[in-house]
Amino acid sequence: MRLKMEAFIKEKQKEIVAALEEVDGKKFTTDTWERKSSGGGGISCVLQGGNVFEKAGVNISVVYGKLPRSAVLKMRADHKNLDPTVESLDFFAAGLSMVLHPSNPMAPTVHLNYRYFETMNDDGSTQSWWFGGGTDLTPSYLFDEDAIHFHKTIKEACDGHDKRYYPAFKKWCDDYFYVKHRGESRGIGGIFFDDLDDKDPENLFSFVRDCLDAFLPSYLPIIEKRKNMPFTPEEKEWQQIRRGRYVEFNLVHDRGTAFGLNTPGARVESILMSLPLTARWQYMHAPAPGSKEDRLLNILKKPVEWV
Repeated sequence: MRLKMEAFIKEKQKEIVAALEEVDGKKFTTDTWERKSSGGGGISCVLQGGNVFEKAGVNISVVYGKLPRSAVLKMRADHKNLDPTVESLDFFAAGLSMVLHPSNPMAPTVHLNYRYFETMNDDGSTQSWWFGGGTDLTPSYLFDEDAIHFHKTIKEACDGHDKRYYPAFKKWCDDYFYVKHRGESRGIGGIFFDDLDDKDPENLFSFVRDCLDAFLPSYLPIIEKRKNMPFTPEEKEWQQIRRGRYVEFNLVHDRGTAFGLNTPGARVESILMSLPLTARWQYMHAPAPGSKEDRLLNILKKPVEWV
């Protein structure tokens, strides 16, 4: 499974980058890196200052090494067979992570991450394994048809494996991507799951593969429709304020960011790739009642069932 996941995410990274380059007209910069203090590495593909994307990152990482005891204890909440007395534990992790921040405020930011994780016994055999991931949409200006299309495409991928997945993982996404100190969701959701090990690993790998395959059909029609729409300086300012909320969630609440920054030998540039190139924090800002901006805020305070 380690080899299968590694081969798959490398293939998908190339496919997604090629599709996004076609949309933008500019090329991604490819940065291949290695973890000097431990094992493995990754490939970061980043585009900044593009024609369509102000900042876009499509990263893969395949890393292994030892988890400190503090990390083992946190994981044990979901994996009781992990030994709480060990000082460290061998692990393997492979995943693809992507965040796209378009320049046009009418076009939504999108996030995606799918990953596979193993812990190993002293002889290298698998001790525990699980899959995690998901994808979610974060618009500054909400077009209901975009939200419906995005959720419908994801639901179809989920329904092909288990009819219970979409409603469960949609709720998990709504609950997880929530900016607690603001009392609002980061965006209009999608799916999110972690520690998924309830079926045969081949079945779950097939599920993750179909979810990742669904990304381009879920997002490309939206970005093509919105990338050239007219907008005002005030609408661009609102986008910057919403990006500030995005930053707040990623730095304060996101488990993946916290895990990455606390992993020995972590590559900070790749972990913080998800942050936008520009953002804004405006004191006591509130949109006009009844405005498009106000409608978005009201929906972010109460998740919607889009399909």
